[in-house]
Amino acid sequence: MDSRKLQELREFVRLCQNNPGILHSPELKFFTEWLLSFGASIPSPPPKESFMETKQDDPVKDERAPTPPKPESDESDLEMDNEGVIAPDDDPPQEMGNDDIEVTEEMMDKANEKKVEAINAFGDGELQKAIDLFTEAIKLNPRVSIFYAKRASVYVKLQKPNAAIRDCDKAITINPDSAQPYKWRGKAYRLLGHWEDAAHDLAMACKLDYDEDASAMLKEVQPRAQKIAEHQRKYERKRVEKEINEKKERLRKAKEEHERAQREEEARRQAGAQFGGFPGGFPGGMPNMGNMAGGFPGGMAGMPGVSEILSDPEVLAAMQDPEVMAAFQDVAQNPANISKYQSNPKVMNLISKLSTKFGGSA
Repeated sequence: MDSRKLQELREFVRLCQNNPGILHSPELKFFTEWLLSFGASIPSPPPKESFMETKQDDPVKDERAPTPPKPESDESDLEMDNEGVIAPDDDPPQEMGNDDIEVTEEMMDKANEKKVEAINAFGDGELQKAIDLFTEAIKLNPRVSIFYAKRASVYVKLQKPNAAIRDCDKAITINPDSAQPYKWRGKAYRLLGHWEDAAHDLAMACKLDYDEDASAMLKEVQPRAQKIAEHQRKYERKRVEKEINEKKERLRKAKEEHERAQREEEARRQAGAQFGGFPGGFPGGMPNMGNMAGGFPGGMAGMPGVSEILSDPEVLAAMQDPEVMAAFQDVAQNPANISKYQSNPKVMNLISKLSTKFGGSA
């Protein structure tokens, strides 16, 4: 793949990352539809906001931040002083030059001449002319880090932070030990309100080559970056605590379910012991239990002990009680259901008498 096109694609992706709202541009509809076809999530378009006009010669101190959006959750309630933050620029990627061209000495000399002209134009306040001249220098000699860093400084002055970041990225790729691109990228991040990124780059610039300007801005940016970091640590702790509490709750419910299953099993075991002495242990229940008071038609009346049971006045009275017989039939169908009648003395008295008579344990 052509390296220049690859670089342009990389810059376009970075632009989308810094300004997702660009994806809602009508001309990029085909691109967003393609992303959505892969299941991608496209951020909602940002609300239109108005910003106060600012002086071009002091993009940091004279800027006024937009009204922060209302927090959407308890994790977005960080209050931040966004004075000086501006709306991100949505200019198309600037020319980066062709890394594959063969640069001659003549081209190098012309590029240096353009650089000097650009610096002079910048000093005269002709910012767009300076951009154009630095671009010419880059096209003549695209592998010089300082050309991109210098053009980035003009973009910062023009309050085009994304363009400045693209230039600084390129400059750092060429020479990662140069302090200038870190300085200007830090300033660009500061314009966007990316406090942690700004603090990192400005600190790196001062580490590579101490600069009073970069150091002064670092002192301004660092407290906000630290505030964000502490905020993130706070909610990371909350997230971990929430996960732990949810796990504890799952374990508690699992334990309760296990104990409930054990109680039901114990009830079934006890019921089986209580009714173990009945004929067949109530296999399938004792059908037509309401006929028990009539002498167990169907052959049960002749079973040993049944006549004696039926002669018991309390048993006969219980068998004539619809509530007792309904409960007895329920237990006969499923012995584990005895647990439902533990507090009903009428039902338990009948079951106790029958289980005792037929050899079960009361």
